[in-house]
Amino acid sequence: MRELPSEFEKYKSPRRRSKAIRYFERLAGGFKSMDSLVHHQLLFSLPIIIILLLALPCTSEPSQFCNSGIRYGCEVSSKLLIKGGSVVNAHHMEIADVYVEDGIIVAVSPNIKVGDDVTVLDATGKFVMPGGIDPHTHLAMEFMGTETIDDFFSGQAAALAGGTTMHIDFVIPVNGSLTGGLEAYEKKSGKSCMDYGFHMAITKWDEIVSQEMEIIVKEKGINSFKFFLAYKGSLMINDELLLQGFKKCKSLGALAMVHAENGDAVYEGQKRMKDLGITGPEGHSLSRPPVLEGEATARAIRLAAFVNTPLYVVHVMSIDAMEEISKARKSGIKVIGEPVVSGLVLNESWLWNPDFITAAKYVMSPPIRAAGHDRALQAALSMGILQLVGTDHCTFNSTQKALGIDDFQKIPNGVNGIEERMHVLWDTMVESGQISITDYVRLTSAECAKIFNIYPRKGAIRAGSDADIIILNPNASFEISAKSHHSRSDTNVYEGWRGKGKVEVTIAGGRVVWQNEELNIVPGSGKYIEMPPFSYLFDGMDKADANYMSSLKAPVKRLRTTT
Repeated sequence: MRELPSEFEKYKSPRRRSKAIRYFERLAGGFKSMDSLVHHQLLFSLPIIIILLLALPCTSEPSQFCNSGIRYGCEVSSKLLIKGGSVVNAHHMEIADVYVEDGIIVAVSPNIKVGDDVTVLDATGKFVMPGGIDPHTHLAMEFMGTETIDDFFSGQAAALAGGTTMHIDFVIPVNGSLTGGLEAYEKKSGKSCMDYGFHMAITKWDEIVSQEMEIIVKEKGINSFKFFLAYKGSLMINDELLLQGFKKCKSLGALAMVHAENGDAVYEGQKRMKDLGITGPEGHSLSRPPVLEGEATARAIRLAAFVNTPLYVVHVMSIDAMEEISKARKSGIKVIGEPVVSGLVLNESWLWNPDFITAAKYVMSPPIRAAGHDRALQAALSMGILQLVGTDHCTFNSTQKALGIDDFQKIPNGVNGIEERMHVLWDTMVESGQISITDYVRLTSAECAKIFNIYPRKGAIRAGSDADIIILNPNASFEISAKSHHSRSDTNVYEGWRGKGKVEVTIAGGRVVWQNEELNIVPGSGKYIEMPPFSYLFDGMDKADANYMSSLKAPVKRLRTTT
C-alpha cells in the first residue's frame, strides 16, 4: 500500500476526482476473489479514504536521493507568465516578459497582459535564460563491473535542481549491437522526468554495425557516434576501424565524437606504475599524462580531416589537447572542443590525498590535470577555442569506488556535475568577467542545440521554442554539498564550493519543476528528443570535397608506347 499516495497525487484537482474514484473502483475490482464481506467493506471504505487523501496538501515523500523535498506530480498551471526579467539569448539580451502556454513559449515582449488563470513569476532583477543542455552524461551505465549510481530519474532530478533541462546520454552497445544497446537504454529512460537525447557509442566494426548506424540515424533520431581511443580490451577501437566509422558518419550526416587518449600507451603507463609499486588513485593520473591525450586528439583530428568530416572531441582536459584543437580550427578544420566542469575548475592534487575515498572520488578519464591546465582551458573557452561545456556526469558512490582500493585500475572512473555545472560555470566564468552573460547562454545551451541540430526548439527564449527556462538570481549565493545535492552519490567533487549566481526557478516543458528549494517532478514525463542529421557543421562539405577532387590533378592520362 506504500504506492497509493503517489497515485493520489495525480488526482487532487476537482476535475480529476472522478478519475480517482474510477481508479479505486478498478483497484477494488481486483479483490473480487476475496470473501464477499471483505470486498464490500473495502468498497464502503474507499470514498472515505479518497476524501481524506484529496484534502491533504501536497507533501514531499521521504527522498532516497537527498535531504531536500521532492514532490511527485502535483498539478501546475499550463499557462505561465515570467514578468520583468532580463531575457538572455546567445546573442541578445532585453528586459521583457515571457508568456508560456502548454509547454511552448508563445510570446516574448514587454508588458504582456494575461488573465487570472495564468501563473505569474516575478523575475525583476533576475536573468531569464534557456535551461541548460548537458551534452555529455552517463546515467544508469554499466561500467567497470558496476553501474553508475544515478539513473534516469535521480540524475535528471539533480539536473533540474541545477538548472539543466535536457541532457544527451551515451548509449553503450550490447555485445557490439547498436539496436540492442538502444533498446536497453529506452527501458532505462522510462522514468525520465525531463527531456533527453542519445549519442551512440561504436565499440566494434563490421557490416552489421554499418547497417545499424543507418537505422539509428534515419529512424531513431540519433545524429552522433562516439569512438573510444582508450580503454584497451573493452571499448577501444583501432585507427582502421576509426576511419571506417568516420566515413560512415560523413555519409549519414552524423557527427563523429572521440574520447581522445592513446589507449596502447595508457596500458603501458599502467604497467609502469604497477612496477613502481604505485597502486593508489594517484597512479591513475600518472599512467595517462596529458601528452597521451594530446597525441590522440591530434591523430583523431588529422584522420577526420583526411576523411573530411566534422569532429567533436569530448572532455578536453589538458593544454595538450586544447592546443591541437586550436591549431586545427585556425587551419579551417571543423572540430568542436568540449571541456567539462571538473577540468575547468579542479586540479589533480586531490588524487594525492591520504584518504582513499577522498582521492578516489576524483578519478575520471582523461584525468583531472595539474594546476594550470584548468585556467588555460578557461581562457580557451572565453576565446572561442572551445565551444560548449559538458559534465561527463558518471557517478559512483564510495562503496563502488572502493572496488579499486588496492588497484587504481579497478576504481570506477567518473565524477558528478550535472547539478553543479550551471552554478559553477557562472561563478567561475561570469562573475570573474571572463565571459559575458550571453556567452554563458551560448556555452550552456545554445551552441549544444545548434551542434546537435535542435535549435531553436532548444537553447533559445523565443516564440515557438520549448518552454525550458531558468530564472537565475545573480545576487543570490549557493553552496555545494553531498548532504544537500540530489544525486544518489554520497560524495561530491565540488564539496564546499560557495559562489554567487543561483538558479531559483527551473521550468521544464512549461512546468515549474524547481522553486523554493523544492522539486516538483513527474517520473515518466520526460520526452525523448530526436536529433536530425546534417547540422550546420556539414555546411560546405560538398564544396570542400569538390575542391579536393579538383586539386588532385589526377589521374594523369599517359600515352602508352610500345617497344
